[in-house]
Amino acid sequence: MRVDAGLSKLLGLSRSAVAGLAESGDVLLDGSPAGKSDRLVAGAWLEIVLPAAEQPVQVVAVPVDGLQILHQDDDIVVVDKPIGVAVHPSPGWEGPTVVGGLAAAGVRIATSGAAERQGVVHRLDAGTTGVMVVAKSEHAYTALKRAFKERTVDKRYHALVQGHPDPSRGTIDAPIDRHPRHDYKFAVVTGGKPSITHYETIEAFRAASLVDVKLETGRTHQIRVHFSAIRHPCVGDLTYGADPALARRVGVTRQWLHARTLGFEHPADGRWVSFDSPYPDDLQHALDVVRAQDG
Repeated sequence: MRVDAGLSKLLGLSRSAVAGLAESGDVLLDGSPAGKSDRLVAGAWLEIVLPAAEQPVQVVAVPVDGLQILHQDDDIVVVDKPIGVAVHPSPGWEGPTVVGGLAAAGVRIATSGAAERQGVVHRLDAGTTGVMVVAKSEHAYTALKRAFKERTVDKRYHALVQGHPDPSRGTIDAPIDRHPRHDYKFAVVTGGKPSITHYETIEAFRAASLVDVKLETGRTHQIRVHFSAIRHPCVGDLTYGADPALARRVGVTRQWLHARTLGFEHPADGRWVSFDSPYPDDLQHALDVVRAQDG
């Protein structure tokens, strides 16, 4: 394997990070500096100088426009996340976060988990809107983490995808891992993590289809990657091959993907609870345009 690819898997670093180490002379093969495209060979002596560990990113309490609390009790807080908001702080992200918005609203959440993501039991991309839950009590954090791991949570998304998936109802079962060439993307790759997406077409139009999506696994960008892999990317998702002309025509500037419903057993008493999020204005407008073009 190439140095950047091999060390990325071995160390859990991005390929660009490994390339930076190689360019700085911090990767040695048998005592000689190795370039990122050099090949790793069996039996070679490998030396790597790693940078100091990054300090945890701290949560800053900042109000978040559009962040709505759908439900709150002693154990959980359910929110409707707006566009352009990350769930928690991370290196390189300087925008608003859900945990920062909750802190600004005076909502105390569980202290379990890493410092920057305390109480967080699942995530949505910054560019994906919709319903999500954050744990307030330690018991709720443990119970919800287990529920997501054991796949007993009902996570349903709505996506407007290009064209018409065939069959109109089906399952996409294809492993996902980081894209072999682009660190910021993911892809269906041999040997990737098992990833399963169930879908059903709700409404079909000439140019696109509105689909209900249920995740059996929860990989990063899973819905976007899977629908791109079957040649039906989410409308507006230019990262994963969507048609920019169609995006302009319907007036959407991000992927048409929304976390519509979230259901789970309440950690306090085991009763089933379910929460829904309406489409935000930009997605509703795009859907109205697609419908009108069929009229």
